[in-house]
Amino acid sequence: MKQLRLFIVSDSVGETGELVAKAAISQYLYADQNAVLKRFPYIDSVDHLQEIIKLAAQQNAFIVYTLVSHDLRSYIKKETIKYKVTAVDLMGPLMDALERELGSVPLEEAGLVRKLDDDYFKKVEAIEFAVKYDDGRDPRGILMADIVLVGISRTSKTPLSQYLAHKRLKVANVPLVPEVDPPEELFKVDPSKCFGLVISPEKLNHIRKERLIALGLSDDANYARINRIHEEIAHFEKVVGRIGCEVVDVTNRAVEETANLILNKRNNRF
Repeated sequence: MKQLRLFIVSDSVGETGELVAKAAISQYLYADQNAVLKRFPYIDSVDHLQEIIKLAAQQNAFIVYTLVSHDLRSYIKKETIKYKVTAVDLMGPLMDALERELGSVPLEEAGLVRKLDDDYFKKVEAIEFAVKYDDGRDPRGILMADIVLVGISRTSKTPLSQYLAHKRLKVANVPLVPEVDPPEELFKVDPSKCFGLVISPEKLNHIRKERLIALGLSDDANYARINRIHEEIAHFEKVVGRIGCEVVDVTNRAVEETANLILNKRNNRF
């Protein structure tokens, strides 16, 4: 079987063209053993295309291309006929069909799929980060986080972390308890990344009582007593004062509202 030389031409990475080419080649016995594939990624001008087409003509190569630009596709179609080079357009026919079906013109912007993939994986990474560094379980996350949330129990630290993670931000949160020294990392992190979450004692008293009842416990436990809450808030104020971070009041605020407030404050700093 003769050797097959295949040029993969793309305005992005060229992965799609190569995968389709390999899938097609695999249908021919032993063809994959005699195939030489070469990628030409990030092609965005007719000058580049001209060089590739001439090289393909010299080496008797077959061109497979995935180009979103109508002008570049038209050029390669015309020039490969001129140079008697076999060429297959993987993207054009589908885009033309979609244009007719949707009644709108394509963006013709290269690499959009990869941008969407990158965005998705950043979100997944941020969500995994929020889970791993939730509730102060590993203080090392404090210095790696985009945002650090600090607060006493039942101030929405975890739901806020998850909400912000869906905005592709890595968030660590740290609970503050008077009997436990806060991690030293809190005092090493950039204060502009840190936000203290505070709530009115009366509201917190109500929330904690409801929490205890939901767990089947007495709502008279020390955890929900107003004097205990004042003690925790005093400890919180001492810690955030030492950190030097901004404090956000979460009283009667939905998670989305608090998150947007934090994002606005953060964006105004950078």
